Amino acid sequence: MDYKQYFEKAKQASRTLVSLGKETTDAVLTDLAEALVTNIALILAENVKDLAKMPIEDPKYDRLKLSAARIADIANDLKNVAGLSSPLGKILSDKTLENQLHIQKVSVPLGVVGVIYEARPNVTADVFSLCFKTGNVAVLKGGSDAEFSNLAIAKVIHGVLERHKINRDVLTLLPAERAATEALLNARGFVDVLIPRGSQSLINYVRENSKIPVIETGAGIVHTYFDETGDLEKGKAIIFNAKTRRVSVCNSLDCVLINQNRLDDLPALLSLLADSDVELYADEKSFELLKASYPEHLLSLAKPEHFGTEFLSLKLAVKVVADLAEALNHIADYSSKHSEAIISEDAANIAQFLNEVDAAAVYANASTGFTDGAQFGLGAEIGISTQKLHARGPMGLEELTSYKWVVRGDGQVRS
Repeated sequence: MDYKQYFEKAKQASRTLVSLGKETTDAVLTDLAEALVTNIALILAENVKDLAKMPIEDPKYDRLKLSAARIADIANDLKNVAGLSSPLGKILSDKTLENQLHIQKVSVPLGVVGVIYEARPNVTADVFSLCFKTGNVAVLKGGSDAEFSNLAIAKVIHGVLERHKINRDVLTLLPAERAATEALLNARGFVDVLIPRGSQSLINYVRENSKIPVIETGAGIVHTYFDETGDLEKGKAIIFNAKTRRVSVCNSLDCVLINQNRLDDLPALLSLLADSDVELYADEKSFELLKASYPEHLLSLAKPEHFGTEFLSLKLAVKVVADLAEALNHIADYSSKHSEAIISEDAANIAQFLNEVDAAAVYANASTGFTDGAQFGLGAEIGISTQKLHARGPMGLEELTSYKWVVRGDGQVRS
């Protein structure tokens, strides 16, 4: 198949987006939100076809599954994006030089944004909305696991674009076959930036094989440290929420670290998890204490590989540490630099943790489940970047822009 035609059309479409006004852009997103709700039956019917191909025990199953409520949430995110201020055309810097050259630094779209993702059909709508709002064309390559769902959502998007007489190529959904991934990785000169969303193996593959710039949205190996001064009731609620709210997402908790001076509180701290059938992989000290209270069939002695694992399921590692310093060292060794949290009432310990932990999002006395573009007030997100160049953490509208220098003169020439 000639994939170049897709990329050429996307590049051409990017030139038409810059002329769209904010009113038109927001009207399209608002209409799309309504169209998704109107077409819930169609989207769910296609999603069922995808779900039938995947074992229910697969960690990706929950990410793949849509429901009327989840589609309504996607629609609400689109409305939120429509209601946000546009980051385009912002004057980031403005100065006049001694030679009277007037120089401005102005925010502009990235251009054509490619996204490779796995079993996450919500990404199709989320990425389109953020790219469209920022004047970017979206070239999407979804996984075969979500092929029918992605096609259904793209069909709704294209229908809304056509009603507004907007070039449908501002959203390109590539075929689900693997060859399309290879073509996208090599679309230099057509696609300006590539963002992988999915497993660590997918992210590694894209980073190692792409011929175009990549923004990594890394896996989440997430820790919560319960400090010597941690509040037990806060800790119980935070740990339970971070682990069980939605286990298949990258901000889900993977490891609890507990100060050795609070070890006696560990059974109470983790008591809510048993009701949700969370399997614990505990180090020797915590295992000896928990075996008297935690269900035997849900408790195992931890192996080295359980630390530094993104479980994406109802599994959790537990480790006792001597103090904050050991907790910080453990996180430094095993973190994927996504989201990390401390539960503490000691202001100095909190400050040290927030300052020293190298992660895109750091928390004090709150669930890591909040690492999400919508929760951060970004409307939606294109992904959560764990790197440090260009973007870090939830990527919303501003992270989908670059800038250019606009220079105005009156005949000046350089000596």
